[in-house]
Amino acid sequence: MVLRLCHLYPDLLNLYGDRGNILTLTHRARARGIAVEVTEVPVGRPLGDPRHYDLFFLGGGEDRQQALAAADLAGEKGEALRAAAADDAVVLAVCGGYQLLGHYYRPAEGPDLPGVGLLDVTTHHPGPGARRLIGNIVVRWADGPHPRATLVGFENHGGRTRLGPQARPLGRVVVGFGNNGEDRTEGAVQGTVVGTYLHGPLLPKNPAFADHLLARALARRYGPVALAPLDDAVEEAAHRAAVRLAGAARAWR
Repeated sequence: MVLRLCHLYPDLLNLYGDRGNILTLTHRARARGIAVEVTEVPVGRPLGDPRHYDLFFLGGGEDRQQALAAADLAGEKGEALRAAAADDAVVLAVCGGYQLLGHYYRPAEGPDLPGVGLLDVTTHHPGPGARRLIGNIVVRWADGPHPRATLVGFENHGGRTRLGPQARPLGRVVVGFGNNGEDRTEGAVQGTVVGTYLHGPLLPKNPAFADHLLARALARRYGPVALAPLDDAVEEAAHRAAVRLAGAARAWR
């Protein structure tokens, strides 16, 4: 069994150690005896046959880097990514990458950045004087293994994302801002495509979510996969610490 990961724009979209998500998926697969191939595809390099990959990852970046990635996605890569998602490959994107999976991102200044349309979301920046949505965030995970399952991370974004009817939230905000600071939604899920504002990076502190994505990515090529449990004592401790630091325990009382 081989897991094939495609890391898009490692040269542009890697704020707050987003590459740690690739390292986590690699570690958790290899710990179970699953071989892993990681292909880094920077701007300007063709993606090739999208059927080769099981999971695609895009991180977050600053405005200039995000604009370069948007222009690159307007070509061959965007078509390949849409074909992969239609074939049930998993796509995970964080912050700027999340915004580029929607229909468009309207920045504070300059023209709209076109998205690839994998998520029924749009993102608008309210303007240069608007406050950024920054801080630790805890989310009640909609598809978690139990009703109180949480995701933790750090968010830092100016854009406000709104979901259309084809997308559903990744979770509900317990502490933090989420998609837009108003409707208490965070992230978006549409088929096998997931977008989120949780940096941190996301997967090392949320091992159950990492396994959720890993199982979905492997299922496309190999059918349902039962992942053997790992010793997640350190990861779970980091998760609980993040919940405490964010003040989520108080929010639940």
